[in-house]
Amino acid sequence: MNRSKVTRVSRVYYFVWSAACFLICSGFQAHAQNAQRIFESAKKTGDVLEVQTNQGMYRIRAYSEEVLETSFIPKSDTGLSSPVNATSHALVMKPQNVATNLKITPKNLTYSTQGMSLEIIKSPFQLRYWYRGKFLISEKLGYEKIANGESLSFNLDATEALYGAGARALGMNRRGHKLPLYNKAHYGYEDYSEQMNFSIPLVYSSNMYGIHFDNAAIGTLDFDSQHDNTLRYETISGRKIYQVIAGENWEKLVANYVNLTGKQPLPPRWAFGNFASRFGYHSEVEARAVIAQYRAEQIPLDAIIFDLYWFGKEIKGTMGNLAFDRDNFPDQQQMIADFAQKNVKTILITEPFILTTSKRWQEAVDQNILATDKNGKAFAYDFYFGNTGLIDVFKPQARDWFWTIYKNLAQAGVAGVWGDLGEPEVHPAELQHVNGSADQVHNIYGHEWAKLIAEGYQKDFPQQRPFILMRAGYSGSQRFGLIPWSGDVNRTWGGLRSQPEIALQMGMQGLAYMHSDLGGFAGANLDDELYTRWLQYGVFQPIFRPHAQEEVPAEAIFRSGKAKALAKAAIELRYQLLPYNYTLAFENSQTGLPLMRPLFFAEPDNPEFLNDASAYFWGRDFLVHPILQAGQQNADIRFPKNSVWFDFYSGQRFEAGSKASVNVDDEHIPTYVRAGAFIPMMQDKLKMQSTEEYRGEAVSLHYFHDSSVAESAGQLYEDDGKNAQAFETGAYRLLKMRSQFKITKAEHILKLDLVQQGGDQETSIRSLQLQVHQLANRPLKVLRNDTEIDFLWNEKTKIMQVDFQQNRQEHWQIIWARPDSISKN
Repeated sequence: MNRSKVTRVSRVYYFVWSAACFLICSGFQAHAQNAQRIFESAKKTGDVLEVQTNQGMYRIRAYSEEVLETSFIPKSDTGLSSPVNATSHALVMKPQNVATNLKITPKNLTYSTQGMSLEIIKSPFQLRYWYRGKFLISEKLGYEKIANGESLSFNLDATEALYGAGARALGMNRRGHKLPLYNKAHYGYEDYSEQMNFSIPLVYSSNMYGIHFDNAAIGTLDFDSQHDNTLRYETISGRKIYQVIAGENWEKLVANYVNLTGKQPLPPRWAFGNFASRFGYHSEVEARAVIAQYRAEQIPLDAIIFDLYWFGKEIKGTMGNLAFDRDNFPDQQQMIADFAQKNVKTILITEPFILTTSKRWQEAVDQNILATDKNGKAFAYDFYFGNTGLIDVFKPQARDWFWTIYKNLAQAGVAGVWGDLGEPEVHPAELQHVNGSADQVHNIYGHEWAKLIAEGYQKDFPQQRPFILMRAGYSGSQRFGLIPWSGDVNRTWGGLRSQPEIALQMGMQGLAYMHSDLGGFAGANLDDELYTRWLQYGVFQPIFRPHAQEEVPAEAIFRSGKAKALAKAAIELRYQLLPYNYTLAFENSQTGLPLMRPLFFAEPDNPEFLNDASAYFWGRDFLVHPILQAGQQNADIRFPKNSVWFDFYSGQRFEAGSKASVNVDDEHIPTYVRAGAFIPMMQDKLKMQSTEEYRGEAVSLHYFHDSSVAESAGQLYEDDGKNAQAFETGAYRLLKMRSQFKITKAEHILKLDLVQQGGDQETSIRSLQLQVHQLANRPLKVLRNDTEIDFLWNEKTKIMQVDFQQNRQEHWQIIWARPDSISKN
């Protein structure tokens, strides 16, 4: 074919391609953004683009190559006059120094980074967002004044799945719902709840973008409830600012959001152990007996949590005392010290309500720490626990007052804070805070409460990692170390079924430590099967914390023989996995990736996974399938295509992308490990009773070999588990692990490289154990640093084991004969 024919054919193809793009894109962009909005002018000052219209001004700037922020300032109202609106409560990231470009044509403007671009159509006016040439989303009507406030709307395509809006129990794909952005407890919920304690103004799309609405005021997020392909954010007032976030995959997309709003600090190591908790322990005598029984029955335990009886004998009337009831806790400081001697940390519940009948009411009024009415008088109102005022955590003097209480408790040995009812549970609209009305700041109340505690620790206990358990929060609350939980879930199978979804969604939204009251909280339902299945699920969730109303005990020590044995086994497995779990937490602190991850992280284009929370990844290396039905005998497992998988307990191999119906055991839930995974665990011989007993020389490195994996990598992170600056000051060990596998004519050769970073020379040499799983047959030889060494071989399990003294660098070769060469001989 000659050049002219090639050119003509190319032009035809180009025309067809362009027409196809127009037709595809027109499905998203068919309507003008706003028929009354007229483009007037545009100018770029530095990296900020200002676009003037007849109705107001747009300000666009890049936070990174994958995050663009768009603000709209109406001509009639700046929207930033209130103190609560002046700055973002969510963002910590500053705009990076990225190259931006502005291209202007008669019909449009394009503001772009190397990754993202915003196309502004002049007439009819519209904003369209793109990432690396892929269309993401467009404004529909953009900003509007509506009857009860303000609105921002966007065009959706007909098929994209939507996630976000905080903690809900709706199904993973939340499209079709209009959701209130108002933190509110839902007592006794089961497998459906539209409104819960965490309302995050964030939307993710299966088209691989996110939109964060950077406004604290209450409102709604409408995920196309009218089925007209519209995403709509509505609010009573505030900032007309949103960030569009993109990424090449789910991991990058979530990391970009977390970078924007802040990473979670690494919790103390004891936070990954077992908690004793109930509503509640009435006395020192009762609490001491519980701890003694845990130790006597050798069920591991790291912390005890005191509910509201620590400051009063009754549920009602005493909230706000915020001091131990000396009748029932006569020597609380010695009790805390004795528990610490047994390696058990003490955590106390606190609430932001000061009852008029409490011992601190007059003090709170005199020091002006309470929210007020419009006349500046302390606002008192009734709720379940009594007549109350609310601490105004936005007032500097209230923050100082509240922190002084926490500081004194910490100096007495209290290791953790439980902040309950922080939505706030009852928050009248007419109540006034120092920086705005109740409705303007409602959703950031718990956020600010966690912030004042975190900042207090940084100021007065800078070396200590805080533990801050909270029932409510906001975008970015994770950066304060907030540990969220899913509220007062019903103690039923329906309650259990909602938990994976809630944790997975919240992990994607930065709050990676979302977890549940293991066993369920509400209702006196004694169901041993439900209890043990919930605890078995809890092994693979961020925090292992059984908690319930006291009519049916949450503690394993008080359950029936079989339930106790199964619970003990689950708790022991949790402790055995401590090296893996702690490393996973370290990775979260560095990257923002959640601990629990949806299946669509591995297969974003698989429609079967887009609304699936029946199974999930625990980190990168475990596939977990909770048992969520009573009496369930079988489980249908879908194995992701990204790996071969092995049954964690039996070693059975499953092909990538395959499906299997497996029998369910009482002893554990179906759990699978990725081929090529390095899983650091505690050695079987060490039965820890507390994470304080962790010893680096008792770690066993498990490598799961498969011939389908040519290369793989993993790591093990260790520090003292306490120092808040351990990583920053170099007081840690990070063992990098890498595998390479090749097949020669006669042999299989597996190379393992272990390289330690951090730590001094003295701490670098230690005893370790290496176990290589799934070898086809007994190795011909094992070389360590080019020297042949002895090893143990288990013919039944096909596991090779070596115990050794680790150096800073280790080079291993495991060599075994090809199966076909063995048969020939």
